[in-house]
Amino acid sequence: MPRLPNLSRFEWQCLDRIWKRTEASVREIHQDLGGSPSYSTVRKIVERLETKGAVIRARREGKAFIYKAAVAPPSMIRREIRQFVDRLFEGRALSLVTHLAEMDELTIEDLRVIENELNRPRPRRSRSSRSRTKSG
Repeated sequence: MPRLPNLSRFEWQCLDRIWKRTEASVREIHQDLGGSPSYSTVRKIVERLETKGAVIRARREGKAFIYKAAVAPPSMIRREIRQFVDRLFEGRALSLVTHLAEMDELTIEDLRVIENELNRPRPRRSRSSRSRTKSG
């Protein structure tokens, strides 16, 4: 599997617009962002996403390239969450959930949904893939 790129907040926003549209030109991404920042800044960010392997040129329409994502949202989201938990909570997801509960960000219903998800059967992963995921 190709290595997932590290993205800045703005790169994430641009990639998210491509995920939502399936394919997009720089102009479309710029419009989706409300016209700010400038078109040339958005173009540079999309070029950076291409260099990082997050997007590819799907085709050309007139003078504009149409881009599509080269990475899937679930893979990127899992990786970002893992990095966040590792960085702020020493790899302990329970600490994150505890903080969310203390901040009143979780309801009893949310916890029931989490419990149901934890009880759902899943394919087994090897220990090495779990430890590799934890270390990043």
